[in-house]
Amino acid sequence: MRRLALWLGAPALLLLAAAAVVSWGYAQFTGPGPLPETRAFVIDKGLSVEGIARRLVGFGVIRDARIFVIGVYLFRRHRALRAGEYEFPAHASAEEAMDVLINAKPVVRHVTLAEGLSAVEALAEIEKSTGLEGPIKDTPAEGSLLPETYNYSWGDSREGVVRRAEKAMTETLAGLWQTHAEGVPLDSPEEALVLASIVEKETAKPEERPRIAAVFLNRLSRHMRLQSDPTVVYALTRGKGPLGRPLTHADLETESRYNTYLVDGLPPTPIDNPGKASIAAVMRPAASDDLYFVADGSGGHLFARTLAEHNRNVAKLRQLQGGAGAHKAE
Repeated sequence: MRRLALWLGAPALLLLAAAAVVSWGYAQFTGPGPLPETRAFVIDKGLSVEGIARRLVGFGVIRDARIFVIGVYLFRRHRALRAGEYEFPAHASAEEAMDVLINAKPVVRHVTLAEGLSAVEALAEIEKSTGLEGPIKDTPAEGSLLPETYNYSWGDSREGVVRRAEKAMTETLAGLWQTHAEGVPLDSPEEALVLASIVEKETAKPEERPRIAAVFLNRLSRHMRLQSDPTVVYALTRGKGPLGRPLTHADLETESRYNTYLVDGLPPTPIDNPGKASIAAVMRPAASDDLYFVADGSGGHLFARTLAEHNRNVAKLRQLQGGAGAHKAE
């Protein structure tokens, strides 16, 4: 009888032992992890469950890779884990880490294309943005990227961001063109974009943009040359970066279709990527008879309707600045 009791008790002991192991394992799977604070980590594409577990241990999210792997397989979630960049809460359990990789939204990253960047400069911003992948197939046309902050996730393509910026500019330009004022001497949205790119470079003050636009539109209406310094800078640099020095009188004689001191009308293309405000300013300029403006040295400009008034402004500023002069719209 004693042998029979021992024989019958063995399975019960095994069951108790198994239950204890399962209980311990479940506690390990659901208990708090070692991560001291909420942090984001990248889970690369192509990792196996075991590879993900090792990566989480390396990040300090979980303690035991085997517990994570066993739990994932027991819950049959091994095919649901996703690659990407995710935030893991402080002291997340292995179970919570698994849930993050199944249900959480990826971390949102941002790349900002500032107003007035050239195509080359905008692409440099996209190229250096952490987490974007792949090459940019073709350099976009100057002026074709809308300055904006674009969201992306780790692993998105650089090409995709470029295409989104192009689409945004196309839609914005088409929409604003529908609002352009009657009598504006521009024949197409493309011409408006060219002029907006000049306005963008001429002033950093939002309130001045419609008035700057009015000056250039007034000059176009009177068949006067635009005489815009930023177009000369573009003729010299082709948007590859800042000139790094003041313009000289010799620069103003540069032979180029972009030099609006020498050529009539608009340049052949935009000279940068203008923002919505500059495009809108060109579509609906200020009601002004001004034909001239000159930088006042403080970020703004002095405007004039006549050459005599403009020359007085220039003389006054040169006196205040010790002889330095400006060339804008002279």
